[in-house]
Amino acid sequence: MKILLLEDDEALALGIEFTLKGEGYDVVRCSLYSEAISTFKEEAFDLAILDINLPDGNGYDVCRFMRKTSDIPIIFLTALDDEVNVVLGLEIGGDDYITKPFRVRELVSRIKVILRRVNKENIELDCLKSGDIELNKKTAGVKVKGEEICITAQEYKLLLIFMNNQGRVLGREVILDKLLEGNGGFVDSNTLSVYIKRIREKIEDNPKSPRYILTVRGLGYKWDEKIIKG
Repeated sequence: MKILLLEDDEALALGIEFTLKGEGYDVVRCSLYSEAISTFKEEAFDLAILDINLPDGNGYDVCRFMRKTSDIPIIFLTALDDEVNVVLGLEIGGDDYITKPFRVRELVSRIKVILRRVNKENIELDCLKSGDIELNKKTAGVKVKGEEICITAQEYKLLLIFMNNQGRVLGREVILDKLLEGNGGFVDSNTLSVYIKRIREKIEDNPKSPRYILTVRGLGYKWDEKIIKG
């Protein structure tokens, strides 16, 4: 599990990072609004922890930016504990709100509760639909315009990665990291290009002018069609 931690208090951020890494989480730490935005664009995360008051902006705007393309859980950290700020944080898409000062172990407990809930919801949502594409997570089957297509395990995993990150530009390294998670195999950048070419040939009406998997020159790829979970 990868967590984005946005906190400008270095001592607090280091303490949170140390504890979370001890729990087995992969933590990417940022201290500025601009840094968090650029990091979120480049990498895929499972959860975000956002401080509100930042030297160059605020965590609310980071949350708004994230919610344009992602439904990952978001926890706000702040010294602002009045009702107006709590309500605002939740209304714009936050999942939880923890007021400073706090015990880091309490934060860890809240993270675990949220991730358990999200994982349960993801298990219950067995089907992803996007345009003419339907992916069934129970059977690992894929249909295009109602017809089952033949797809390899790696192609299925790639489709799942893209559809779970709809609208987000994923760099090649990010895609490869996700593709090889828990797998002892090896896939290089050229092989990834071949996989994507084959997937396009199976799901696109015109693979040379794709509707679903778009190439973002110099950055990577993104799934461009809206996802419906069911």
